[in-house]
Amino acid sequence: MIPQKTIKDLINKHSDLEKNLSTGKIEKKIFAEKSKEYSDLNEIIDYARNYISFEKEKSELEKIFYDENVDDELKRMAEKDLNDLKLNHEKNEKRLKLFLLPKDEADKKNAIIEIRAGTGGLEASLFASDLFKMYEKISNKKKWILELISISKSDAGGLKEVIASIKGTNIYSTLKYESGVHRVQRVPDTETQGRVHTSAATVAVLPEAEEVDLKINESDLRIDVFRAGGPGGQSVNTTDSAVRITHIPSGLSVSQQDEKSQHKNKAKGLKILRARLYELERIRIEQERSKDRKSKIGTGDRSERIRTYNFPQGRVTDHRINLTLHKLEEFLEGEAFDEMIESLTLQAQEESLRDI
Repeated sequence: MIPQKTIKDLINKHSDLEKNLSTGKIEKKIFAEKSKEYSDLNEIIDYARNYISFEKEKSELEKIFYDENVDDELKRMAEKDLNDLKLNHEKNEKRLKLFLLPKDEADKKNAIIEIRAGTGGLEASLFASDLFKMYEKISNKKKWILELISISKSDAGGLKEVIASIKGTNIYSTLKYESGVHRVQRVPDTETQGRVHTSAATVAVLPEAEEVDLKINESDLRIDVFRAGGPGGQSVNTTDSAVRITHIPSGLSVSQQDEKSQHKNKAKGLKILRARLYELERIRIEQERSKDRKSKIGTGDRSERIRTYNFPQGRVTDHRINLTLHKLEEFLEGEAFDEMIESLTLQAQEESLRDI
């Protein structure tokens, strides 16, 4: 049961925002913020009003139902209306609870995605490449901007590791459930007897932190420079352009050598380091908040096997919600991705609602 005062406060806030926005006297720098707040409240205002009027409508229908002077037909109509009213009230309450859930500020942020080949040798690196291509296709479909930060290729043409930033609207809220171990079952091209092999890749999705989110003291950093390795070419193995940044208090270390410029490598390295430190702090705070609760759709445990891509049977299974889609090819093309994310988000919301 949501306190009536809480819902009345939402209705009053919506009314106040409506009046203030219509005056045209709000400062430009806060107009967008207030407009967004008003738009968000607009989505649930009808549910809030219905929630408040429930008791009055219920009482009126009950009077009809229990009135001995009312004929049976009218009583049956009142009973049906009463049942419908109660069902709608439950739905309204659920929608309002979802709206009132604490917001994760990171949900609005851009994301840094890190994909690494796991167990399975060259086949694992090929799978890591497939996953990266999948996220590229998803980004293209959603008009997101994907920018490579660093990439390390394998001998088989796959990827040992790739790190990229993805920019757009509410990126982290969409991708955060992708963190974990992704497993593939298929027959590698090098397999002569048609046996199915199992390989894996790990995915980590971090909210991209700005300097205002996390202040890193220069005195806490140790920066080492060295010569970049890799295929030949200008500036490779000839200048000290590669950078390794170590955050001394946490022990986290980031190496960056993709750019020819030491300055650019340092900037990219700091972006990754800031995101990893921000995520560590977020996980620590979340664990403090939920000591008594263990969500099965956690976004912090990268060692957890979350999904299996089975090529022989053409299916993709998410083990956290026991959802199987027989649309593997479509999924890898980014076509069925939203269906999976919506199911994961819904399950996470259900878990949160149980804690209210």
